[in-house]
Amino acid sequence: MRFVFSVLFLCTFFAAEAQQNSTPKQTAPANIQRPKLVVGIMVDQMRWDYLYRYYQRYAATGGFKRLLNQGFSCENAFIPYTPTATGCGHAAVYTGSVPAVNGITGNNWWDAKQQRNMYCVEDKTVKTVGSDTRDGEMSPRNLMTNTVTDELRLATNFQSKSIGISIKDRGAILPAGLSGTAYWYDEARGLFVSSTYYMNDLPQWAKEFNARKLPDEYYKQGWNTLYPISTYLQSGKDSAVHERSDLLNKTTFPYDTKSYAGTNYGKLPYLPQGATYTFEMAKAAMKGEQLGKRGITDFLAVSISSPDYMGHTYGPNSVEAEDTYLRLDKDLGDFLNYLDETVGKGQYTVFLTADHGAAHVPDFLKSNNLKGGSIPLSTLIKKVNDEIATKFNVKNAVIFSAYYNLALNTKAFDTLQTDVAVIKKYVIAFMEKQDGIYRVIDKENLDNSLLPKPIRERLINGYYPYRSGDLQVIPEPQWFKDNPKGTDHSVWNPYDSHIPLLWYGWGIKPGKSNQEVYMTDIAPTVAALLRIQMPNGCVGKPILPVLQQ
Repeated sequence: MRFVFSVLFLCTFFAAEAQQNSTPKQTAPANIQRPKLVVGIMVDQMRWDYLYRYYQRYAATGGFKRLLNQGFSCENAFIPYTPTATGCGHAAVYTGSVPAVNGITGNNWWDAKQQRNMYCVEDKTVKTVGSDTRDGEMSPRNLMTNTVTDELRLATNFQSKSIGISIKDRGAILPAGLSGTAYWYDEARGLFVSSTYYMNDLPQWAKEFNARKLPDEYYKQGWNTLYPISTYLQSGKDSAVHERSDLLNKTTFPYDTKSYAGTNYGKLPYLPQGATYTFEMAKAAMKGEQLGKRGITDFLAVSISSPDYMGHTYGPNSVEAEDTYLRLDKDLGDFLNYLDETVGKGQYTVFLTADHGAAHVPDFLKSNNLKGGSIPLSTLIKKVNDEIATKFNVKNAVIFSAYYNLALNTKAFDTLQTDVAVIKKYVIAFMEKQDGIYRVIDKENLDNSLLPKPIRERLINGYYPYRSGDLQVIPEPQWFKDNPKGTDHSVWNPYDSHIPLLWYGWGIKPGKSNQEVYMTDIAPTVAALLRIQMPNGCVGKPILPVLQQ
């Protein structure tokens, strides 16, 4: 009996062992590897060539050389749509999409449904938080798709934080997405504010930051060149006829801004200290919200607005432009050092890009035997409207213009039973006779227009029904509208659409690629790096050279 029992025991034991070995072992899932913090930095109005134009003057301890030499540079990154404007650029980077999908067709557009001018982040249903002005009546509700910052929060069941910070409201709101939090600058009060879309009261850390009254300190500093002005060899003369003097009352260094302290906070964005101020607010947010220190990946979106204010005032070839970027380089280096100290070297991922570039000033080009000019578009619109009013009895036929988009007064045409096609043909014929205008395209016939494919595709990518107007004016290269002083942007040409794209930190190996990529590829690349879903309207693709480990 003992023998039989032993045999039965052994058979049962080996059968159980065999069954156990045939079943896959259950192991605990490995932790998903992600950085502690992702930092998106956008520089408003940064041409790609600024990376190398001022390279010899960038500090060894500054930000640009560190990103270029220790990170990965996508040398041929382009904006795949028009208009190349601030609102569109910030939306495209974070949605991975184009205006035709995400709905942000400009900083402003004519809303054909509401028959009025619409600002990209306006929201009449919310109130300002942090001041007594209306500067905070903003939200991301006009954004038609979500963002990579939203997808990170979805992937972590909203444990991750996403925070957008910028002097410009749209530069903070659109990157933060629909579910994040945004802070921007109230020019009337010299404070960072938010809106009731996000909160009912500023957090204590933001109140303490505002109480420091940094704008007054920056005004006391004034603005002089960082180095002796004689060493600014990448610039023209300190004063030129094509620079604007109406904003800081002069066009030569040094700029004495002490009188603005406590009285006029709208001047700060034109100074390089506007960038310093933005980075200081970003540091305060990191500390106050404990970003990158909570055991979960957070996202900080920082947009530097001052270069755009400066560029529109002085242009790309000014001493002011060169000094702005040399100072930004130092601020960027300091911020990267702060990230090292607080989050840890190699524990965070940074990307740096721009929302658009800028054209050379026409007068500067002409002085060097190069082509360029200024189209008096506002005057031309008034003239064609007068002609149409006389000929067809329709007033204000072109009811709105922004970024070379012309919106027609279709409501008046319907009332007077006027043929819209006839009015379109009249406007097109009139505009195409003018100096500096290459073509005028009917938006409803974009796909059949006799334009080179790259230009046609960019126009199609920028077209969102009822937000994009009816006709598109295409200027000749290096011509821009109305003001011949300072600079402008918003067209398809490389000077507006070729932007820097640098990657650095966790998950990024040093390198460089000349493969053509697009602004819309940034969000899916970040999503791939974080192993999360790409945004719900994304049309971009992950940039494989960046992700190769």
